[in-house]
Amino acid sequence: MTAVERITPSRENCVYTSCYCEENVWKLCEFVKAERTAPLEQLFVVFVSNDKRMIPLWKQKSGHGNEPVLWDYHVILLQVRPQSESLVYDLDSELSFPCSLRLYGAMAFRSDRHIRPEYHRKLRVIPAESFMLKFASDRSHMKNPDGTWKMPPPPYPALQTAECQMNLDDFISMNPAVGWGTVYSLDQFLHTYTGNPSTTLICSSLS
Repeated sequence: MTAVERITPSRENCVYTSCYCEENVWKLCEFVKAERTAPLEQLFVVFVSNDKRMIPLWKQKSGHGNEPVLWDYHVILLQVRPQSESLVYDLDSELSFPCSLRLYGAMAFRSDRHIRPEYHRKLRVIPAESFMLKFASDRSHMKNPDGTWKMPPPPYPALQTAECQMNLDDFISMNPAVGWGTVYSLDQFLHTYTGNPSTTLICSSLS
């Protein structure tokens, strides 16, 4: 990928908390909105999950070699640029930051065609401005039954709205009838934003 004008801080200078990908992306959107480094209309928040909440992703920092990480959901930031390639911002990825969607699709998503249906990915794409206005999380999904944290929370206050304290499940859900944005299959998503769904074969560990 040719050099692109950065719209976020460098990876090491981004606000980041492990296992809080939805909040990491919220903070990326906040930066772009505050600093006006790109039109907010170019940015889309993408939740990746499925009905089983079991989705494989490759090239994740928590992975081992060529094996995928199996997430219940993951969140990335998509920048759709006029007359240019779409870009993915994923702070949990080993790929470049940002990364072209074509490369991310081939290396991180790969393909659903050769894995079991329960692992097929769906993607909910929400305009960044809508996400910032509507998203709310009290972080209760990251607490154990005894109230202790599964993973330490971010140091800043929970992201909530005047109307809602917790609606994360509405964003993770891949039911088009609930929540915000548009839900795509992986092929539909790649076709919509790159014009060429990935046909890359993946390893047989999930077949």
